[in-house]
Amino acid sequence: MIIATLCFYLFATVTVASAVMVVSVRNPVHSVLFLILAFFNSAGLFVLLGAEFLAMILIVVYVGAVAVLFLFVVMMLDINLARLREGFLHYLPIGAVIGLILLAEISVVIGGWSLSSASLAPAATPTPSLDMASNTEAIGAVLYTDYVYLFQAAGLVLLVAMIGAIVLTHRSRSGVHKQNISDQLARTREESVEIKQVTTGEGV
Repeated sequence: MIIATLCFYLFATVTVASAVMVVSVRNPVHSVLFLILAFFNSAGLFVLLGAEFLAMILIVVYVGAVAVLFLFVVMMLDINLARLREGFLHYLPIGAVIGLILLAEISVVIGGWSLSSASLAPAATPTPSLDMASNTEAIGAVLYTDYVYLFQAAGLVLLVAMIGAIVLTHRSRSGVHKQNISDQLARTREESVEIKQVTTGEGV
């Protein structure tokens, strides 16, 4: 119990410190790296809560895809750091007001949850039953039984979005030269290769 408590305070401290560094560092690349560190420590907190499925999703999806994509995009952009520093003091009051509002809202949520923890206890503890080995198996059992139609509908929505993105990318536009595979494969040797007889000492 003491080790779990120490791990919780360690992960929580590093997560909060990384979140502060994400919004306070000057270099955008360093900001993304601190974001990845915050994701890893948040995954550790999920493991301590017994939600290993959420921890795996956080690492695989957010760290492995989203955060790395952010890092590549930021590294490819030509960002003027001196220009970013110019507007920091100008927007500091607005950012402080927004931060205080968010802090007040989080305090209200935490206070309401602590006051009504008895009524929320059955819904807030989705632990697996005795015949299930892990939290991942429990989520899969619920997802593919009670919510299987909604899960399939979400898959269809993502499929339509992917097809729409492909169609928009390959739409015909004037002034853009595209590769035509069928025309290239249908060419004969005579159409593709032309042999020139070059006389010695003369150019083509």
